[in-house]
Amino acid sequence: MSTSEAWSALAAPPDLSVDLPTTRPFNLEATVRLLQRRPTNRVDRWHAGAYFRAIPTTAGVRLLRVTNRATIAEPLLRLDLLGGVVSGEDAAGAVAMVCWMLGLDAPLAPTAWLVEVEPRLAPVIYALHGFRTPCFPSLFETCASVIPFQQLSLDAGTAIVGRLVERFGQPVTIGDQRWFSFPTPESIAGASPAELRASGLSAAKTRSLQALAHLTIAGELDIEQLRALPTPEAFTALRALPSIGPWSAGLILLRGLRRLDSFPAGDVGAARNLTALIEPPVPFTPATASAFADRFGDRRGYLYFLALGEHLRARGLLGSAGPS
Repeated sequence: MSTSEAWSALAAPPDLSVDLPTTRPFNLEATVRLLQRRPTNRVDRWHAGAYFRAIPTTAGVRLLRVTNRATIAEPLLRLDLLGGVVSGEDAAGAVAMVCWMLGLDAPLAPTAWLVEVEPRLAPVIYALHGFRTPCFPSLFETCASVIPFQQLSLDAGTAIVGRLVERFGQPVTIGDQRWFSFPTPESIAGASPAELRASGLSAAKTRSLQALAHLTIAGELDIEQLRALPTPEAFTALRALPSIGPWSAGLILLRGLRRLDSFPAGDVGAARNLTALIEPPVPFTPATASAFADRFGDRRGYLYFLALGEHLRARGLLGSAGPS
């Protein structure tokens, strides 16, 4: 079966469809691209104008699909579940997860203010028109999506996470297309260190990931406790976790809790993306990028996503630019 034929199997009627309300405008593709970081992401996938993700349910793994049946300016979002029926509780959980991940009830980015502070942001803000700041669905997945990237390039980290997903994620097959959910804490905790290292993790990262999996299973890695804390205290709490340094803690706050007053310190990729976006006389270093982000106060986290957006825009991964 060809790739196009495999994807065409997704045209079958879904087992469940739910409309998803959101404020307008809403740019589904831009939000998903910012969530993915790279199009080679094995869990969060974008194809033919739709967002796909395999998720575990009490009835087994199902494939969710989110589409915008209208425009960025006047969005009509729909969530479909494929691969079999699910309970009402599972359906409600899928809706809540998508709303959180895609920021459907999150405030719009203060784009006019951002451009006022820094006019050179205007082109990428135009390209990202209607985006929301995305988040990973759980604290464990956030940590497991940050630790493999420590001291590695985004492409290298994405490849490692992809191998973890294919080895430890739960699969579902729709037509001849195979999808994997993100590995559960139980699957990581129960793996042998050798299996995890075969995915490309170092021994230290393997120990850290398994320790965090055990903490999650024991109920000691609780996102609700962090949500109740001010950002500085949440940062301190994250720093107490195994192998979570300042960069990791800042990124977890931003991509796991939507703390937009956080900008990950020491982020080489963000400095490089920010250099491409701002084009300063001297390229940004991680230190000078953080200093530049401080100009944006408690909205400094937007700069991380805008810099990533510029990288995606340069690679032609944001579809048609501007409002529609």
